[in-house]
Amino acid sequence: MLRELIIKNRSVRRFDQSFQISQKELEELVDLARLSPSAANLQPLKFYLSWEPGENSQIFPYLAWAGYLKEWPGPAEGERPSAYIIILGDTNLATSFDLDAGIASMSIMLGATERGLGGCIIGSIQREGLRDALSIPERYKILLVLALGKPAEQIRLEEVGEDGDIRYWRDNESVHHVPKRSLQSIIYHNK
Repeated sequence: MLRELIIKNRSVRRFDQSFQISQKELEELVDLARLSPSAANLQPLKFYLSWEPGENSQIFPYLAWAGYLKEWPGPAEGERPSAYIIILGDTNLATSFDLDAGIASMSIMLGATERGLGGCIIGSIQREGLRDALSIPERYKILLVLALGKPAEQIRLEEVGEDGDIRYWRDNESVHHVPKRSLQSIIYHNK
């Protein structure tokens, strides 16, 4: 069960923008992060929720979408996310957030996948522009943006080829291919 959920949980970059996600659904996803482990149990994360088209359009320009797809500027109008969760680190509570942000992101994404949604964890953010656009106080460090919606693309996992290239790519039919290293290649053997 969990294995299938993890396999289904891919970085989706094209969505059915007409599909709506409610504030309540976003809150339920953030609740999964709230209940997840936290380093030293500090719980220093805050979550900015956006589900309205106008606010979503303020967030979109500050995100980079696919580093390996150099010619692709990101999802076109109609393929953009229906919602965002911006993960913030409260500097009044902690100075390091990476562990918590990773755990929270995966909890939210697995919850979204379980609901039939998809998403993309975005770390390539024009942080100061986004901070200004949304009036986020300096006290909060912008860590990650989770783009969420109903997937509108097909994604296939495949083994890394002989050349060792791990870059994802799209074929002529716009299927998104994601090479994964083999299990044996990632297990360290000290013998």
